[in-house]
Amino acid sequence: MPKPDFSDVPAPRRRIMKSIKSKDTKPEILLRKALWHKGYRYRKNYKALAGSPDMALTKYKIAVFVDSEFFHGKDYEKLVERLKRGKRPEYWLSKIDANIKRDAENEANLHGAGYRVLRFWGEDVVKDTEGCVKAIEDLIWDCKLQDMQDAVTDFGKE
Repeated sequence: MPKPDFSDVPAPRRRIMKSIKSKDTKPEILLRKALWHKGYRYRKNYKALAGSPDMALTKYKIAVFVDSEFFHGKDYEKLVERLKRGKRPEYWLSKIDANIKRDAENEANLHGAGYRVLRFWGEDVVKDTEGCVKAIEDLIWDCKLQDMQDAVTDFGKE
């Protein structure tokens, strides 16, 4: 995707857009602290995996993403209507569409590598951090159960 021309964007808007973080956002930090407090260790923004997950629990092969509602297209139909009324709708629609497509490709690559993927919306993490931690813990429990079942199956083959 070619770099967009921002020459027509007012300086205050350009400054605001430059200040938007792509990692270490407040929701990510909230979730990471909650996981760390419970004793779960992870790699943050792990570049060895597709999409550089916000958190990768490599021990359990779990990748966790905390997505921004705007840039990753939450309530896409409503977002499209809102963007059509705003400035530069073609730019924003193509950007968000590309993000959604890239997210799907990264998720497929992670599944292919044997990882389980969890995605949370930033506002959900802020509103219910403990619920998000519980979802991760449930997936960890599933991974442990699967490992035990695999061990029993492998033991029976010998």
